[in-house]
Amino acid sequence: MTTINTQLPEVLFARAKAIAEREQMSLDQFIALALAGQIASWEVGKEFEARATRGAWRRSVEILDMAPSIEPPAEDRL
Repeated sequence: MTTINTQLPEVLFARAKAIAEREQMSLDQFIALALAGQIASWEVGKEFEARATRGAWRRSVEILDMAPSIEPPAEDRL
């Protein structure tokens, strides 16, 4: 484990502390979990950006054009 010292705005600290208490975990556990979630979110975003550069929009449209032009079943409608 690594120990870090950081400065947080009071309102952010208070909210994090309240959530940790509500979820019955330590503030350290909550911050580690929140940081892990944010890192994962950024990594997924970067992966989507990388995939987008490899994609071919024109080919995507061609594939979608092959789909039949019919109404979806009732359970699939938005």
